[in-house]
Amino acid sequence: MDLAGLRVVKAVADTGSVSRAAETLNCVQSNVTARIKRLEEDLGVDLFRRFSRGMEPTPAGRVLSGYADRVLRLVAQARDAVAEAAGHGGRLAVGSMESTAAVRLPPILARFHRDHPDVELTIAPGPTEVLLADVLAGRLDGAFVGGEVAHPDLVARRIFDEELVLAEPAAGLTTDSARRTLIAFGRACAYRGRAEMAMREAGRVPFRVMEFGALDAILGCVGAGMGVTVMPRSVVERDPWRELLAARPLPDALARMPTQFVRRADAIETGSLRAFLEAFSEARHQALTLTGPCPGPCPALE
Repeated sequence: MDLAGLRVVKAVADTGSVSRAAETLNCVQSNVTARIKRLEEDLGVDLFRRFSRGMEPTPAGRVLSGYADRVLRLVAQARDAVAEAAGHGGRLAVGSMESTAAVRLPPILARFHRDHPDVELTIAPGPTEVLLADVLAGRLDGAFVGGEVAHPDLVARRIFDEELVLAEPAAGLTTDSARRTLIAFGRACAYRGRAEMAMREAGRVPFRVMEFGALDAILGCVGAGMGVTVMPRSVVERDPWRELLAARPLPDALARMPTQFVRRADAIETGSLRAFLEAFSEARHQALTLTGPCPGPCPALE
């Protein structure tokens, strides 16, 4: 058993087929098949069940895949730690909701890059549920997500609170159809659930949802009068949207949304990650600035 074999086991378990695993590993299918066969002979157990259209791990295969995941993550962490110790900067992959990446991260990233120019930093935008899955799978060192997080394999650190607002065209909505059209990210977005609750509490039912995958596309469609959305006030009131959109307050129970930084509980906190979080702590007084949402029912929604 070696690292190459563990990579093959994890790839087949993740993709469900030899062909897709070979594509992931950038090798030929025969190498994947040979590795699996060699491991099964070495361990004396079947690791996968073969079907006409794919493979699935046996109980023994699931156990080995879990260990492979942990070992490979530790190897990657060890390489980064050695790179840091040698003064090579290391690597850091951080996920973020699009709204956070657009508004909160730029000044922090500028400070971090200035102080740690040798760190290879990657920012991966995405919705909360996708980011959580990527952190759990070890594809990200950590991520900024929305809402409370309770998972035995994750640790969460509250970074700041956002005030969510209803965003509609600055000139006002002209049609009932637009009032009943919610423009939003997919269901994996933490803000999507709050937005749907806001529409129901306002009596804007039935309503329809138009899904977009990009923040500026959502805001642009709202500005064009196609519908409404729910976003952080910090997003709606930045240029160029402050002139095109009106931010209407939501009831306090819907408006306050924590943004938390999550990482695996068993992951080693590298020097690069520690420095990245310290950069946020230095700017905490800016991130925590909020405009208080209205405490009760919101007339703008009624």
